[in-house]
Amino acid sequence: MTALLDMDQLLNELEAGLRRVLEDRGVEKPALIGIRTGGVWLADVLSKRLGLEEPFGELDISFYRDDFSRIGLNPKVKPSSLPFDTEGRDIILIDDVIMSGRTIRAAMNEIFDYGRPASIILATLIDLGARELPIQPDVTGRSLALESHQRVKLRGPEPLHIEFQETGH
Repeated sequence: MTALLDMDQLLNELEAGLRRVLEDRGVEKPALIGIRTGGVWLADVLSKRLGLEEPFGELDISFYRDDFSRIGLNPKVKPSSLPFDTEGRDIILIDDVIMSGRTIRAAMNEIFDYGRPASIILATLIDLGARELPIQPDVTGRSLALESHQRVKLRGPEPLHIEFQETGH
């Protein structure tokens, strides 16, 4: 399966898809936000590829998760950093893998705490499909169907690569 996931090809798909969506929507100066950690690595790469001059933002959604009381606080939580005003902006929200949609819901809640954007374009490197919430990416590098005992993770930042993992179940 790793042969299906050439990182350059995935990044090319993501970049081309974002360029199409931006053009279709008439968005000229988007603000880019990556969800820690994989989304931040991707935001760094895509910011350069898209030629964006403004620094990208970083979200740590730990406090916004709906399972926070169940899973507790990750000891590596860092504050989010948005070096721009989100009010009225067209935002590109980047995450490495989308599955249930819960991470994206938490990220949007946090973004709205900073201000109300004009729009949010969601881009994910990998879409695993198993939604629990009605949240769909606008742009995806690749859609995958995994077995219940399989996981996929973006590793990086240098070099960025996809890692498949087997769980005990």
